[in-house]
Amino acid sequence: MSQRNPDALQGRWTHSHEEDSNDELVFRPASHPLPPARGRRSLELRPDGVYVELSPGPVDVPRESAGRWSLEGDRLQLRPDGDLPTESWQVSAVDDDCLRLRRLDVD
Repeated sequence: MSQRNPDALQGRWTHSHEEDSNDELVFRPASHPLPPARGRRSLELRPDGVYVELSPGPVDVPRESAGRWSLEGDRLQLRPDGDLPTESWQVSAVDDDCLRLRRLDVD
């Protein structure tokens, strides 16, 4: 397991589903030009450990959720407020232009 710098993950990331592979999701900075799509998931990972997620919702109105995020080694955990389950991801790569995540089984 490699150690990742949490500062590298901070910011707003938009899902670039066109670049996904079978086992990996690709996110780009919000400023990155992406082709038009009907709803994209976005994550804002804030320095204070709060995250805000926008995901496609019914009738094309984005649905917002929030919670806490943490990074342990290369494991990103998103703990939503309320009763939703924690999401666990392996950060396979991150730089200024790209965040690549692999889904991990929930504990």
